[in-house]
Amino acid sequence: MHLHDFWFLLIAVLWTGYFFLEGFDFGIGVLTKALARDRTERRVLINTIGPVWDANEVWLLTAGGATFAAFPDWYATLFSGFYLPLLVVLVCLIVRGVAFEYRHKRDGERWQRNWEHAIFWCSLIPAFLWGVAFANIVRGVPIGPDKNFTGGVGDLLSPYALLGGLLTLVLFTFHGAVFAALKTVGDIRHRARAFATRSGLAAGVLAVAFLAWTQADAGNGRSLPALVVAVAALAAALVMNGRGREGWAFALSGLTVVAAFATLFLALFPDVMPSSSNAEWSLTVANAASSPYTLRIMTWVAGFATPVILAYQAWTYWVFRQRIGTQHIPAAH
Repeated sequence: MHLHDFWFLLIAVLWTGYFFLEGFDFGIGVLTKALARDRTERRVLINTIGPVWDANEVWLLTAGGATFAAFPDWYATLFSGFYLPLLVVLVCLIVRGVAFEYRHKRDGERWQRNWEHAIFWCSLIPAFLWGVAFANIVRGVPIGPDKNFTGGVGDLLSPYALLGGLLTLVLFTFHGAVFAALKTVGDIRHRARAFATRSGLAAGVLAVAFLAWTQADAGNGRSLPALVVAVAALAAALVMNGRGREGWAFALSGLTVVAAFATLFLALFPDVMPSSSNAEWSLTVANAASSPYTLRIMTWVAGFATPVILAYQAWTYWVFRQRIGTQHIPAAH
């Protein structure tokens, strides 16, 4: 395996890991309005991700940084062509992080309500836009012979891309509902399971439509098994959720997210950004990669740092593994 192939695989793992972890974060944010009945229940949901949401976002920084270092042409074309939607995502992530920290700083009704609105919208919008972005990456966008994006925002809003955005929004909400059922006790736990069933069925319909479209349009023999795993895992997650096996349901909903994005990356390879203008102008793992020396240095650094980061994050989840409920929230908050 060439180093540029290895780094495409590693970047795919980083982006997929980000969506596995941040996916249920986004889902919890959406559920603060879609599931919670009052401020106390919203506090319960926010507290389920309170110790881990910022660590989950580190995966985005790592994925973006690795893309910049390993495939600078891919990074430049992606972040210049998708500038507006990615700027909206960035602003939402900043505002959402501030909202998590500032919401409880004052007891005023208006103060807390405004930050709760920010958490909801700044979870919903990125969950949708990430799907739009990756759908466009896989299907292709206008790229010229100089590797520059030649289209506009309208080129990013095709029916296929919008379907991809709708899928990630609903799938992440389902993933978050399963996580909420896993991490809570009492009435909110049972309602989270019921919500997971409804959202999971909707996600199943969207997943079949979007992934089948992807397979027909850009798929290959590598992406088909991942597509099958994604659909089967989602069906199994619904079964386990219905039986009250929240741990298995969460593992399977996570597998659904992983397999769905694996389908996209496997359909994409060996391109990193196809050109819809001319296939010969597409960015590939070979023509968009850094020098072999750069990739070798990066490989040594990744080999040392990655196990340490994974171990620390796993320890964090283990420490904060207990369930919480409304009885754990002080009355003043």
